[in-house]
Amino acid sequence: MTETTSSELARITHVETAAERTGTDGIGELADLAPAAAAALNLLADAIKRGRADQDAIVEALKAAKIDEAFAGVLDAAADSVMTSAEGPYDFDDRLHADNLGGAASDIRRAFHWL
Repeated sequence: MTETTSSELARITHVETAAERTGTDGIGELADLAPAAAAALNLLADAIKRGRADQDAIVEALKAAKIDEAFAGVLDAAADSVMTSAEGPYDFDDRLHADNLGGAASDIRRAFHWL
């Protein structure tokens, strides 16, 4: 019998959020997923750096998964939330913050457009 070597980079069986570890409920639970998303992307970057993954395949997979739209969607939703909670449509600080979030979302979409 020959033993086969796994070609998997990692197998994630469970993502534990800070809310699960501390037992907190309510505020921030969804935001606790952001470190998990960053960790997953860092695993891909590390695999490329170590030569264990084909960079073209990873980039194509990110494009196919529409990572840009997901990330931009979060920023667009945040911009909408800022404007919804603003005291008025002409509140300069809130408007600037919302415009910056919307601009960042557009930049992400443009960056992926050129890949």
